[in-house]
Amino acid sequence: MSSYRRPVLPGARIFFTVNLAQRGSDLLVREIESLRDAVRRTRAERPFGIDAWVVLPDHMHCIWALPEGDADFSTRWSVIKARFSRAVPAGPRRPSHERRREHGVWQRRFWEHHLRDEDDWRAHVGYCWINPVKHGLVAHPRDWPYSSWHRDNP
Repeated sequence: MSSYRRPVLPGARIFFTVNLAQRGSDLLVREIESLRDAVRRTRAERPFGIDAWVVLPDHMHCIWALPEGDADFSTRWSVIKARFSRAVPAGPRRPSHERRREHGVWQRRFWEHHLRDEDDWRAHVGYCWINPVKHGLVAHPRDWPYSSWHRDNP
């Protein structure tokens, strides 16, 4: 296993990509209320801002703003993933899932990028919003219901 070390930058703005273990599944949109509940409950315990978020059938992209003095995004993701996993049917499990007591719902890791400046932030917000179009799910970001586009473009 690699020994990847994530940056530790308190108060950072971070872009994430998080995937289901089974690409091609529609679990995230089918169980959107379970995902929303997992995020809501986690934010109540471990606050963070949401600059942008888009949920696609089998993956999601988002930008979080961590509180000043706080760099612990990994625990937040762990809690969100665990809560969602307990709320939905388990996916196919390999022996490694059983050893780790995992439900087989998520890919173990996630991709993160610490945003460097305002231009980087704008580009990644745009990426979140255009992603359903890129995947051929809709013709315009306004047509995708699981996106912060609606919050920021009333």
